[in-house]
Amino acid sequence: MEADTFDRRHKTHSAGRKIKIKKRTGSFDFTLFFVVLMLVMFGLVMVFSSSYYYTLTRAKFGNDMYYFVKRQIVWAGLGIIAMIFMMNFSYKKLRHISILLYIFSLVTLVAVLVVGQDLNGSKRWLGIGPIGFQPSEVAKFAIILFLSHYIVTHKGIMDTWKGFIKCSVVLGVPTLLVAVENLSTAIVIAAIGCAIMFVSSKKISYFVAIFIAGLGGAAALIKLPMFAYRSDRIKYWLDPFSDASGKGFQIIQSLYAVASGGIFGLGLGQSRQKTYVPEPYNDIIFAIICEELGLFGAILVIVLFAVLVWRGIRIAMNSEDLYGCLVAVGITVLIGVEVAINISVATNLMPNTGMALPFISYGGSALVFTMAAMGTLLNISKFQKIQ
Repeated sequence: MEADTFDRRHKTHSAGRKIKIKKRTGSFDFTLFFVVLMLVMFGLVMVFSSSYYYTLTRAKFGNDMYYFVKRQIVWAGLGIIAMIFMMNFSYKKLRHISILLYIFSLVTLVAVLVVGQDLNGSKRWLGIGPIGFQPSEVAKFAIILFLSHYIVTHKGIMDTWKGFIKCSVVLGVPTLLVAVENLSTAIVIAAIGCAIMFVSSKKISYFVAIFIAGLGGAAALIKLPMFAYRSDRIKYWLDPFSDASGKGFQIIQSLYAVASGGIFGLGLGQSRQKTYVPEPYNDIIFAIICEELGLFGAILVIVLFAVLVWRGIRIAMNSEDLYGCLVAVGITVLIGVEVAINISVATNLMPNTGMALPFISYGGSALVFTMAAMGTLLNISKFQKIQ
């Protein structure tokens, strides 16, 4: 999709009738705003419900049943402030800082591999003690802003192999840096970049090549001896009961939670599997939702995310310029892919990997950056073309 795609809306329909396009400014997408707030509030409830037993039975948390939810409330408050700020900060101004943000993300991604905090066997955090952030969260937002800016600035760049390769390099560098320690997040970043490139390109064949290259890269990151633990994840995904008390334990407990929820669930706070699953308030929280609120609760969550993605697509389609369209596409794909991966892991549709459920799983920097991205999407919704 080139810039002239937006100009075509001013031209004649196949029936010969001209369409008048008006710019709508000043009002944001209230439906999107309301859905985000609903997900955040629901997340606070589920973080408490899934974590209170865990903290009550562990002295390191001071046996404080509110340990995690108190912190999540603080992060949610900061996230709302970030969202409101970005909602009132013109997305067009972000183009001027996109290159700086991109460079900053690369620097922090390299730094985390060298001096990052080791958490559960992976270096994903930069900071001192409890204060820190995940550079991969910065990288997600940076690639959306900078790749969109790069494509818009170099008009027609996606129409040639040379231009396609340049954009692939812009995307590939942070993707590879993240993939060293976090393959699932690298997949999300790759999906974001590919979606932005796809929307701005006329050449489908280019993406066949990048898909094949991506499969080869992913295979290397799984099969190399230094990444043997990733091969183990596939093995225990296919047969979790081959190590029921070890590597397959979380998968099995997650499936038990999903299965025991039934139609309406066991009731809020009544999950049994959260007493077994390590960190039930984190990546596996969707399974706890299924157990406590049943199929009804699971469908409700999926519907809310579906509405969010739908509004994001509408905002992208009606954006008044190409940059706004590409940024909106990137943010929408970010949420959609993360939700798909998290739910797939919880239901064992794909190998176990660390991916938070946006707005709902416990996590500070992830929540703040995601809500800041939502603020940018809401700002784009203020500048729309309507018939």
